[in-house]
Amino acid sequence: MGKIRLGFVPLHRRGFDEKWATQVKNRIVTASSKLEFIELVYPDSSLTDMGLVSDDNDAQKVVHLFKEKGVDGILLGTVSFGDELSGVTIAEEFKGYPLMVFGTREPESKPSDFKSSDSFCGTLSLASDLYRRKIPFTFLGIISPEDEVFLKGLENFARATAVVKGFVGARVGLMGSRPEAFETCTYNEAAMAKFFKQRVIPTSLSFIIEESRKLREDSPEVIEILNDMRTVDVGEVPVEDLVRMAKFEATLRRLVKEKGLDCLGIRCWTEIETYYGIYPCFVMGRLTQSGIMTSCEADVYGALTMLIQYKASLETIPPHFIDWTIMHPKYPNIFLAWHCGNAPPNLAHPDYPSKVSYHDGFYKSRGIKCYGTLNTILKSGMVTICRLTEYDGQFKMLVTRGEIVELNDEASKRALKMGSAAWVKVADLDKLYKTLVQEGFVHHASMIHGDYSESIKQACTLLNVKVIEV
Repeated sequence: MGKIRLGFVPLHRRGFDEKWATQVKNRIVTASSKLEFIELVYPDSSLTDMGLVSDDNDAQKVVHLFKEKGVDGILLGTVSFGDELSGVTIAEEFKGYPLMVFGTREPESKPSDFKSSDSFCGTLSLASDLYRRKIPFTFLGIISPEDEVFLKGLENFARATAVVKGFVGARVGLMGSRPEAFETCTYNEAAMAKFFKQRVIPTSLSFIIEESRKLREDSPEVIEILNDMRTVDVGEVPVEDLVRMAKFEATLRRLVKEKGLDCLGIRCWTEIETYYGIYPCFVMGRLTQSGIMTSCEADVYGALTMLIQYKASLETIPPHFIDWTIMHPKYPNIFLAWHCGNAPPNLAHPDYPSKVSYHDGFYKSRGIKCYGTLNTILKSGMVTICRLTEYDGQFKMLVTRGEIVELNDEASKRALKMGSAAWVKVADLDKLYKTLVQEGFVHHASMIHGDYSESIKQACTLLNVKVIEV
């Protein structure tokens, strides 16, 4: 991902201390430069008087500048009392863009400077005008540019901006139909289009399988994928099965490129195994690791949840698509985050060997070994767990945090023998589970290493998605 380009509007009201306002603006620019993934776009003295925005004429110049530079989000900062109407003019022109508002603190140097700014007052005028126009925004607070809270708030907003940018207009590839028994995986395509300009692009599994079969074993793309697959322990996988996996992955990558897809939901069991002889789980984890978020069981909202988390990480960390599987029978507040073998390989715990194996499930009674699942234990650390869902046209997002922990008793280890899994400790599992039940959240979720809860909550606010935080 490239830099997040934020348009900064230093709002000033004439009659207040211009020297102070300019100093504050420059301090904000200097502080922002510490975040290397942000590019700040702002007026200078060649565009407006002292590079400040004080009236509608200034606002129109800034609008032109921001459009020319292609900003991703807008920062409205009152560096003095702040001209509310010029700020609103810019916000109206970029309605639908991520927007953050903040005020600035008074100088502390001497009593005569006590009211140089009055941003504390002017920010209320700006915010009320935005509220009146139903323009969504997040509020950082009244800050000093050197405060840690400013840099952290700016970072969170930049990540939220990346989420909104990636989520609005997303194209979700639906590879096969949802499992018949899983009403869990229903979705509202009309609401997705109405609120977020999203599209679902369906493709039949039979088409994908036939296209995979057409690929030559010695084609460069298949060979490249095969070589990369062998960076994981695939020693027990028959060569012909590994080749089929590589062809299947190559076909999906072609579809993603041809159709401009942002994420995928795949019908990942029954048809693929029956008609093509592999489980796609290892391929799905590899796709997610490479930046193509891929959910199991044709879960469209699951894929979008993964996309949100990945964008919040600025495309640096892939998530793992999980089931809320079982409560630990002995230890409180711990549950098993598991799925059949779909984890991105780079999430594996370094002290436990990972290998591609067969699924000891659907075909066990028939004596058939169907390969393609990655058996791995996920590395330890803090995680953010989310789930997007929708009822009656209202979208909502579960946001909670936990920690992947290592449990060394034999019973706990046995639960990690098959598939991609981790034991996760949360603050209050009973409360979390009660929330899942009462709010209509399903048995799928997305889990990402790190704490991205604040950025995701901000993005939800900007998208009018209700946050359910536990």
